[in-house]
Amino acid sequence: MSLHRIVCAFIAAAILLACTAAGAAAVKLPDPATDEPAANVKGERTAVLAGGCFWGVEAVFEHVRGVKGVWSGYSGGTSSTAQYEMVGTGRTGHAESVQIVYDPSQITYGQLLKIFFSVAHDPTELNRQGPDEGTQYRSAIFFANEEQRRVAQAYVDQLNGAKVFKHKIVTEIAPLKGFYRAEDYHQDFVAHNPTHPYVAYNDLPKISSLRKQFPEIFINK
Repeated sequence: MSLHRIVCAFIAAAILLACTAAGAAAVKLPDPATDEPAANVKGERTAVLAGGCFWGVEAVFEHVRGVKGVWSGYSGGTSSTAQYEMVGTGRTGHAESVQIVYDPSQITYGQLLKIFFSVAHDPTELNRQGPDEGTQYRSAIFFANEEQRRVAQAYVDQLNGAKVFKHKIVTEIAPLKGFYRAEDYHQDFVAHNPTHPYVAYNDLPKISSLRKQFPEIFINK
C-alpha cells in the first residue's frame, strides 16, 4: 500500500473515531423557556458567541438553516490587539469568537444558543476547550442588546437549574463592545481543510452531532 493511501486510511479512521466519540458526548437540551419573539418579516440579526477555537464553532453554524453568514474573529478586547498572534498570548482580553448573521423568521436567538450549548462546545469548561487552553478560548456570549442578555441569562439559569450538565455552566455573558474579523486564512477553515488533523478530531464531530440532533435545521454545504 502506498504512503498516500496509508495516510488517507489513517485520517479516515481518525475521523470516524472522533465523530463516534463526540456524537456520544453531545448533550440534548430543552428549548429555551425565554426567547426572542419569532419575526414574521425576513430581516437580519446578529449574534456573537465564543466557544473555543473559532474554526469549529463557525463550521457548526454554517450548517444551520436560517443562518445567512458566519465569520471567525475576536471579541472582548480592543481593535489594536485583534490579531491572531497577539490574541494567542491570552493577554488581550479577546476570545476567539464567531459573528452569526441570521434570519429571525427562520431561527431565533434562543435556538442558536441551544445549538451553541449542545453541540458547538462544552460550556462547563473554564478558559479552555478540548486541547486549547487560555482565556482566549473561554466560553462567552457577547450580547448586543438587553433582549439578547435576557434570553442568554435565562437559558443559562434554566440549564443550570435542570442540571443537564454534570458541572455548572461557566459561560461569560458580557456586552458586545466590538467584533473584529480574523485573518482571511481563518475564514471557512474547516470547509477548506477537512483532512487537517485538528479539524478531523475536534471539529467534524461537531457537525456530525448537529446533523444528528437537529436534522430539521441542518443543511449540507
